[in-house]
Amino acid sequence: MRVLHFFKSYWPETFGGAERVIDAVAQSTQKLGVKHHVLSINDKGGGTRPSFRGQVLHKARRSFEVLSTDVSLDAYRQYKCLAAETDILHLHFPWPFADLAHLASRQRRPTIVTYHSDALRSEGLGNAVAAALYDPLRHRFLSSVDRIVATSNNYAATSPVLKRHADKTGIIPLGLDPASYPDPSFETLEKWCRRFGNDFFFFVGVLRHYKGLHTLLEAAVGLNRLVVIAGAGKREADYRARAAELGLENVHFVGAVDDTDKMALMQLCTALVLPSNKRSEAFGLALVEAAMTGKPMISCEIGTGTSFVNRDGVTGLVVPPDDPARLSKAMRSLGEDPELARRLGAAARRHFVENLHSNQMGQRYHALYQEVIHESHD
Repeated sequence: MRVLHFFKSYWPETFGGAERVIDAVAQSTQKLGVKHHVLSINDKGGGTRPSFRGQVLHKARRSFEVLSTDVSLDAYRQYKCLAAETDILHLHFPWPFADLAHLASRQRRPTIVTYHSDALRSEGLGNAVAAALYDPLRHRFLSSVDRIVATSNNYAATSPVLKRHADKTGIIPLGLDPASYPDPSFETLEKWCRRFGNDFFFFVGVLRHYKGLHTLLEAAVGLNRLVVIAGAGKREADYRARAAELGLENVHFVGAVDDTDKMALMQLCTALVLPSNKRSEAFGLALVEAAMTGKPMISCEIGTGTSFVNRDGVTGLVVPPDDPARLSKAMRSLGEDPELARRLGAAARRHFVENLHSNQMGQRYHALYQEVIHESHD
């Protein structure tokens, strides 16, 4: 069985949330006999890479950008050719160009879509005019595919888009493979421990507008605990300036970190804090990484998969978005009660093993692949 994934970016240029999901799906289903090809775009093109972790990578050259969406005529041509040689097309939403390319190429192959988020990742495409222009294309595209996979019941139940396509929407929670993460060396752990100790709150992620960093900074005022913020982004300078304005000597920005340093910081921290305040945070892989490490979590109730990963009072604490006082209270609760933090962290680890491991995700995708192929032959 051959599957072609189509998404705007992939390794080695980027390896963010959606990209890591593609890799996890590939890794967990290869052992079941599935061969994965991934088509993505970059500034130079680059043809085909023979193998990345068992996947064949195809690179197309970016042509231009319109309304903050990458467009690639080369990717359109490659998609048509590669689709003719594949059994299943697996697209990852949202990326408006992929919707258009799929429809324009008049594909007849079984097609599934992993629905990562309602919101387009670019703020530029978030404006009302662009959204109104895109809406007919989005629904025509989703109507054309065989299956839509939402990543949590929470998100499917609260998405106005998915409600229109409920008859073809199923749920497969995202999962990660611990073996795909490095085990930090003693030297790496010691490096970070010397700097921050082992009693701090940890945020990791791209510093985007929906991550709720403004709330975290305000919650850190008067907090008798360190807060370590790992990640980079266009808003980093603004957040650093706000931290200085608030006089936050207990907040430390460490910039983007690799997986080894991220796992070291995750192992040392008291809890992960993800105060995202918008539906753009559809699942929160950082929460899955925390659960994998056996750490309690603090997140906000925004009607998405974050509250599937982090269950209030079970694996961590869930607070209202944009509420610094409630966020600060939750941080104090975990910081001042080590037994509570330990108990929630242990439950988070159990939740990961039972529901968030890539093995479960892979088995469900493999079953779905077989199902749509069988239906296409009827």
